[in-house]
Amino acid sequence: MAALPESSSQQPAPLSLPVLGGRPSSYRERVADALRAALIAGELRPGEVYSAPALATRFGVSATPVREAMLDLAKEGLVHAVPNKGFRVTEVSDRQLDEYTHVRALIEIPTVVALARTADPVSLEALRPAAREIVTAAVAGDLIAYVEADTRFHLGLLALAGNTHLVEVVRGLRGRARLYGLTALAASGRLLSSAEEHLELLDALLARDERAVHEVMTRHLGHVRHLWASAPE
Repeated sequence: MAALPESSSQQPAPLSLPVLGGRPSSYRERVADALRAALIAGELRPGEVYSAPALATRFGVSATPVREAMLDLAKEGLVHAVPNKGFRVTEVSDRQLDEYTHVRALIEIPTVVALARTADPVSLEALRPAAREIVTAAVAGDLIAYVEADTRFHLGLLALAGNTHLVEVVRGLRGRARLYGLTALAASGRLLSSAEEHLELLDALLARDERAVHEVMTRHLGHVRHLWASAPE
């Protein structure tokens, strides 16, 4: 369910404070992670202005950590401050989306393919609960839960390569790109097939099938770009 502008009479759904990517985080970072999840899922919409007090109400926290987290997101280019009003969600062009997809493919596909040779099977199996959560969220149409589980899965998988900088680069790319088309994909009934690719990818990795891993990753990232293309104008 996409967030409504603050002028709407409808009450937005509360937001949770997840821990994304399997990393320890401060309270401020958890608020920032929850805001990123809302941005990625389209709960906070491009071009709309949101005030820290209104978002704090949705989190059930004070405005201070929300304002600090939004300032962190502003440094990343995800939002920008609007004096005396709040923060406007940055809009992303089709060209930028294509560039983000290209960079993600250059980083993620060879990294994950290499994990078919190097990753410990126990560590791979540890990601299966997150993969199942993605499927469960897709069935329920819970986009925030989908994004949170999807982030844990993908960043947790990349972390097995042992390069923390790579993980942070992809985290930033995911936040900047945002999955604008998730709502449309869920409405069309295609979100589940995309979700199930995470389990397919795990099975290919455990089978040490590099060709299958490459095929699933290429297909999955292609679906990501299709989500953006499906977004309403």
